Amino acid sequence: MFISSAYAQAAGAAPEPMSGLVGMLPIFVVFLVMWALVIRPQMKKTKDHQKLVNELAKGDEIVTQGGVAGRISKIGENYLHLEVAEGKDGPLELTVQKSAVAALLPKGSLKNL
Repeated sequence: MFISSAYAQAAGAAPEPMSGLVGMLPIFVVFLVMWALVIRPQMKKTKDHQKLVNELAKGDEIVTQGGVAGRISKIGENYLHLEVAEGKDGPLELTVQKSAVAALLPKGSLKNL
């Protein structure tokens, strides 16, 4: 014959109630490691950036995520005006989203650039 016979196995012992929790343990461990190494540092970085953006003031020298350095001339709710150069008709200003601010420079840094 081409088909082998199938035999029923004897019923084993009842599964232990703790075996399901022990089986889930690696999933919990992986989640805890991911939280400690990835999620928690990212939340801290986001919180620090939000604090930086909320503390911006007129006259602060900043660098945007695009690498543009300048001095803040006006601050709105979501945007700020950034003086990036001095032109013959006055300062050259760019309008930038507040969330695009990458870093706050120490006072006087733009004179050294």
